[in-house]
Amino acid sequence: MNIASINSGSSDEPGFGIYVHWPFCAAKCPYCDFNSHVRHKPIDQPRFVAAFRREIAHMRAMTGPREITSVFFGGGTPSLMEPETVDAILQAIASAWHAPDGIEITLEANPTSVEANRFHGYRSAGVNRVSLGVQALNDRDLKVLGRMHSADEAVKAIDLAREIFPRLSFDLIYARPNQTVTEWERELARAIAYSADHLSLYQLTIEQGTPFFGLHASGKLVVPDGDLSADLYQATQALTSQHGLPAYEVSNHAVPGAESRHNLTYWRYGDYVGLGAGAHGRILSNNGKTGTANWRNPEQWISHVEARGHGVETTEHLDPDAQADELMLMGLRLREGMDLTRWHALSERSLDPEKEAFLISHGLIERLGNARLRCTPSGMLVLDAVVADLAA
Repeated sequence: MNIASINSGSSDEPGFGIYVHWPFCAAKCPYCDFNSHVRHKPIDQPRFVAAFRREIAHMRAMTGPREITSVFFGGGTPSLMEPETVDAILQAIASAWHAPDGIEITLEANPTSVEANRFHGYRSAGVNRVSLGVQALNDRDLKVLGRMHSADEAVKAIDLAREIFPRLSFDLIYARPNQTVTEWERELARAIAYSADHLSLYQLTIEQGTPFFGLHASGKLVVPDGDLSADLYQATQALTSQHGLPAYEVSNHAVPGAESRHNLTYWRYGDYVGLGAGAHGRILSNNGKTGTANWRNPEQWISHVEARGHGVETTEHLDPDAQADELMLMGLRLREGMDLTRWHALSERSLDPEKEAFLISHGLIERLGNARLRCTPSGMLVLDAVVADLAA
């Protein structure tokens, strides 16, 4: 794929994205509830390439001819893939759908020195945006989070990524045990100084089924309470805005024009194909919109692909009401808000005027003319409740 000029996320069209899930990790982080798996034997990557090719052909038959706006390699740890594996999958995607020059191609990476050495290979394969899972910039908290890299390795990986890739994002987790607002502001200012054009800043959440859940339940892991979490969130918004990386979504911040094109496709409720173990998709065809969900276990997924050409476990027909609900759920996460015209067309109804007036009067939502509805900064703090109220 030609990557001479890179399209940004500035267009307000929802887009058509391809998500590729690589489900393997070197170790499972204690806070993680993603579909990631540790295997102690080498992964047969050529076998997985063959499976991805077969699933791509199946999905192409579902979608028909489309023009891709982004490709995203997520996980798991995609930077455990050989560059040749990434290249083969990208070539198969470009053969199935139209891939214009310069589309955004992102790969998530862990900042260990071994994986960073693969960066040149990924760049040659066509990756033009890397997203680093840094998570913290001090060794104490990296150890608490179960990360395998040091803060020094993270900084070296950031520097290398800036040299090799046109665009760079990295993730940090905040609201960590014993973290204060002052400590977080210092760490965030340091992160901003590394000149990434995009930062994903997530509050630590305690997810059921993770080691952190048991530790938290037993009182052995104490995280900031609701008030301190709100203070940390507000400090995050203030500091990123001050330095030119305002939030364009609840947890995502970017220099204007450097927003993640792929993630905007999700939040603007565009179409996307999910490839690989546990991947989800939303596909519009002659039969309406269909949700797909693949088998989560990698061995089950690949066995199904080899037996029948795809690893889809379930499909769901999404009627217009279901689509309208998903559009609202995703759209209100964005600073630009929800497209009311699309919502009205799908739902064939208007928002409840009393509920809307109540939320506006309490400073939780606001209209942007007649075209959009969005949460205010205060509303973002209670986003789930706002969505539940409006959708009821």
